[in-house]
Amino acid sequence: MFSAAVVGGAGYVGGELLRLLLFHPNVRVQQITSLSQSGRFVYTAHPNLRGQTRLKFSHPDELEACDILFLAQPHGAAAQSIERYAALCERLIDTSADFRLQDPDAYRRWYGQPHPALNWLPKFVYGLPERHRDALRDARYVSGVGCNATVTNLGLAPLADAGLLESVVTEVKVGSSEGGGRPSQSSHHPERSGSIRSFKPTGHRHQAEIQQALGDDFALHFSVTAVEMVRGALATSHCFLKEKPAERDLWKLYRAAYKNEPFIRLVKSRTGIHRYPDPKLLAGTNFCDIGFEVDPPCVGVCYVHSENRRQRGY
Repeated sequence: MFSAAVVGGAGYVGGELLRLLLFHPNVRVQQITSLSQSGRFVYTAHPNLRGQTRLKFSHPDELEACDILFLAQPHGAAAQSIERYAALCERLIDTSADFRLQDPDAYRRWYGQPHPALNWLPKFVYGLPERHRDALRDARYVSGVGCNATVTNLGLAPLADAGLLESVVTEVKVGSSEGGGRPSQSSHHPERSGSIRSFKPTGHRHQAEIQQALGDDFALHFSVTAVEMVRGALATSHCFLKEKPAERDLWKLYRAAYKNEPFIRLVKSRTGIHRYPDPKLLAGTNFCDIGFEVDPPCVGVCYVHSENRRQRGY
C-alpha cells in the first residue's frame, strides 16, 4: 500500500486525481492541500466525492512526507518549490507544464522566460505511457502531459515513427475545463455558451510537446478552438504523406503500433453516427479513440482523434 498526497487539490485536476486515487486498491490518500479551502471537507469542493472520504484540506505549509506526491498547481508553481516537494516523497508527479520540455531553449521560446529550475529538467520523464512506458516504470520524477499535445501525439505517432509525414494541419476543439476552475471572462457562461472561439490559431504551447515527442521531420500547423463542451478534446489532422500507402496498410500500421495499448481504441465503423471518435463518449475514461479516412486527391489522410482531458492531459 502506497501513501499519496495531492498538492493543489481544490481545482479540477486535483479533484480528478483524488477520485482516481480513492478507488485505487493499492493507494491510501494521506493528505490533500489547498490554500483557499484549508480546514474544509474535501467534498465541499468536490461534491461527487461525498460519502467517499472524510478527508479535509490541509494548508500547504502542513504538507507531510509520503510515498507518492502529486502536484496539481497552476503552471509555474511546481518549479518554484521543487526542492521542497522532492524532499518529501519517493516519487513525484507534476501535472503542470513546468517540466514537460527537456530543452531549456524551447522552454524559453514557448513560455517567454528562462526556466526557474534548469537542473531539474533532465530528471523528469514525460508522462505519456504509450511513448515512454519503460522509462516511466522506474522514474522518480514524472511530468504531466498537455491535453492537446496528447491527443495529437497519440493520433500521429505511428505515421511519424514510420517516416511517412511530410506536413500536418491539426485543429483541436477543446472544452471549457481546459481553462481550469478559476473563473475568467472567456469561461463566463454568457460569453462561452453558444460560442465557437478560435483560441490559439498559431503559437499554442502544446506544439512544443508535439515536436519534442514526434520530432521535426515534418511541418506542423497546429491550432486550438474553444467550443461549447466541458470535458474532452477532438483533434482533426490533415496529414500529407511522402508516399501513398493503401488504406489497409495504414490500418495495419496503427494496429501494430497500439495492439498492446489498453487505452487506445481504433474506430472503424461504416454506419451510424459514431463512425469517428467523439469525446462525449470518453468522459470519465482514460481512452483515446483514433479513426481516419484516406483523401486520395491529396496523397493524404484525415485523422480524427479524441480523448477525455483531465485524465489524459492538462
